[in-house]
Amino acid sequence: MLYFSRWKTTLIWLAVLAGVVFAAPNLFTQQQLAALPDWLPKKQLTLGLDLQGGSHILLRIEREDIEKERLETLVDDMRRLLRDEGIGYTGLSGSGMSAQARIRDPDNIDRAKEALSELTQLVNAGLLGGGAIREAELSEPEPGLLRITLTEEGINNRVSSAVSQSIEVVRRRVDELGTTEPVIARQGADRILVQVPGFDDPERLKLILNQTAKLTFHLVDRSMSAEEALNGRPPVTSEIVFSNDDPPIPFLLQKRALLSGDNLVDAQAGFDQRTNEPIVTFRFDTAGAQRFGQVTQQNVGYPFAIVLDDEVITAPVINEPILGGSGQISGNFTVESANDLAVLLRAGALPATLTVMEERTVGPGLGADSIAAGETAGIIGAILVVAFIFVAYGFLGLIANLALIFNVIMIIAVLTVIGATLTLPGIAGIVLTVGMAVDSNVLIYERIREERRGGRSLVQAIDAGFQRAFGTILDANITTLIAAVILFYLGSGPVRGFAVTLAIGIVTTVFTAFTVTRWMIAEWVRRRRPKQLPNGLLTDLFSGAHYRFMWLRKFTFMFSAAAALASLVLFGTVGMNYGIDFTGGSVIEVESRSGAANVGDIRGRLSGLNLGDVQVQEFGSPEHVLIRVQSQGAGENAEQTVVSKVRADLQSDYNIVRVESVGPVVSGELARAGTIALLAALFAILIYIWFRFEWQFALGAIIATVNDVVLTIGMFAITQIEFNLSSIAAVLTIIGYSLNDTVVVYDRVRENLRRYKKMPLPDLLDLSVNQMLSRTVLTSVTTLLALSSLFIFGGEVIRSFTFAMIFGVVIGTYSSIFVAAPVLILFKLRGETFQAGMGSGEDDKETKGPAPDTA
Repeated sequence: MLYFSRWKTTLIWLAVLAGVVFAAPNLFTQQQLAALPDWLPKKQLTLGLDLQGGSHILLRIEREDIEKERLETLVDDMRRLLRDEGIGYTGLSGSGMSAQARIRDPDNIDRAKEALSELTQLVNAGLLGGGAIREAELSEPEPGLLRITLTEEGINNRVSSAVSQSIEVVRRRVDELGTTEPVIARQGADRILVQVPGFDDPERLKLILNQTAKLTFHLVDRSMSAEEALNGRPPVTSEIVFSNDDPPIPFLLQKRALLSGDNLVDAQAGFDQRTNEPIVTFRFDTAGAQRFGQVTQQNVGYPFAIVLDDEVITAPVINEPILGGSGQISGNFTVESANDLAVLLRAGALPATLTVMEERTVGPGLGADSIAAGETAGIIGAILVVAFIFVAYGFLGLIANLALIFNVIMIIAVLTVIGATLTLPGIAGIVLTVGMAVDSNVLIYERIREERRGGRSLVQAIDAGFQRAFGTILDANITTLIAAVILFYLGSGPVRGFAVTLAIGIVTTVFTAFTVTRWMIAEWVRRRRPKQLPNGLLTDLFSGAHYRFMWLRKFTFMFSAAAALASLVLFGTVGMNYGIDFTGGSVIEVESRSGAANVGDIRGRLSGLNLGDVQVQEFGSPEHVLIRVQSQGAGENAEQTVVSKVRADLQSDYNIVRVESVGPVVSGELARAGTIALLAALFAILIYIWFRFEWQFALGAIIATVNDVVLTIGMFAITQIEFNLSSIAAVLTIIGYSLNDTVVVYDRVRENLRRYKKMPLPDLLDLSVNQMLSRTVLTSVTTLLALSSLFIFGGEVIRSFTFAMIFGVVIGTYSSIFVAAPVLILFKLRGETFQAGMGSGEDDKETKGPAPDTA
């Protein structure tokens, strides 16, 4: 129905107005927004780190640290409990996940079990779902030998608690740096995600996040010198701890800490009034001050060591009792390191070491360049698409362009309201949506023209065109939406940003096509009462086409099979150029401080660092160079060492504008997630098409889609374009686009099967493809215009991503015509299956219609 009631009209334009209002703040600066009335929305889009610069760091709690500390505590507790009960024992030791001791007197075994039962009581499970768990179990493997074993669920509980505690400590540390709106969140069971936008010193950030900052105060053992302890055997209650000097100096310290950083209430960087060297002053709480005063009073004239993360920072001699509860730490500090230590001490110690598993850092300059490139690409792409649609459809193209503008505004508004992060692939998603959104209007317009040619009046043709196009548009967009949803749940970082943008774009596209476009056309009909549809330069471009596509099926099948086989052979022999997302390793982009970068010099300087295979190449411009270092194969810390070495060697002549470092664990997980995403998308779409059509259509769609994926893999193998996480997003989007094309053709095939029951299937398929040819070509051209703009003007970072998308659009268009349609002949599809869907009065005689030209 072309009639819109007043309340429907009001709701439609209220939705559009809301989009404009919520998207508008992105056009203003913060200062301009502050001057606006408070009741107006002021929220702006959150830019990803690739657009505004900053650091993305994935940290992992070291489970081994938790186990080690827990075992040490268990041994100490067993010693304390047995001594308190006066029970003699020998051989108290801990190893692996258990501690054991042999009770000397067999008569004391029951008493020992009762004393040690305190360590095996149920404790609250905390974040592991509530309830109670047992952290340790007591056993007697042989008479007199009591063993307490730590349970797996107990360690898991400690790890979970350590993650929660670490998040708070990390948040305090990052907040001390003065950054704005950092993201600090739990990820999985033992990981913490830290995203700090706009921070331009990632090495300092990592240092602050990595350092446990466990501060303890120990008395120096005076029973023997440190050298004697090194050459002989130190006392049981003491241990050798080295200083952070170069070379390190050994100290023999008592194991028991008299005080810890938990008693600190403040720490500040300052300068020593005598030497003017940087120091850190600290102040204890009441209990700590009393204990500190007591210890210093009892040990005047003796050294007292301050230990940070198992390194002696300073070991001054106590000249007099320190009763004020404050002191100072002196050492080889710079102003920045003193400030950082003060930050660490104020924030508190981490319960365990945090290891950097993944790092992605973008300098603010590169982020600004990415924004500029994205804006340029988006504007040029939009102009090209708008101009093409206007040329193709004339006045109807103008309506489609207005709907397209409202569509983009609503995408930006929704992204702003839900607080989604806009990344560079997200901009690619918007540009792609601009190209694909035209598809809905093209489908509607072509259907209206078809109904008009069938003899309907203009109003009836418009009404029927919208109604009949709705199912096709819905099916086509749902397949792409399935790919976007799976990509969101299985992707990470910028790839998820692409998925969010694409999914929102699909929803707003369907809304604008069937409300805004329909309302504008209805209003045009009501006011102007036209007799004919307005024409454009490309109107009815393929209206009389009778191409015999099915006659070529043997050749296209052979070509497709040969191309797919060649792609698989290339994949198995040459292989793909996998990025660090899947292989692990480091990618570092540097910018010359003056003039063009010297690639040979960089390669020579890095070859002496013993980093293994290092690739150095110009990237985008003569000033920019991309350095790729292979995975070191020695864990996450080794990858971080690579980044530190390269930075230290090049930073005098080059700015480090981007760093990506992925450890072996994360790279393996990303590879699995990418594979699962592809398989899950194919399976979900197969089920949907099977449900909406028939099994022949479902298998045909999957065969065509697998052909597209295999050929895309072959393209990556031939060109050796880097295959990374963005490439997975590109492949999934190719799947969605290809299925969009295929479903549109299949929908027309299904309709024709109901209308032309006696027409030979090859002729019917030719008819269906020819009927949709105008839509297929126009949609492909608009999408390619948008992607070409992104490829040329979008910047080097997403060029490979965009190239894969362009290839996918071409291949998807080919497969929907030459693979998906003719494969139905192999499955012996029958029209009788669809007779139930026949409308009344559509008998064979009346609907036989024109067959394709066979001359």
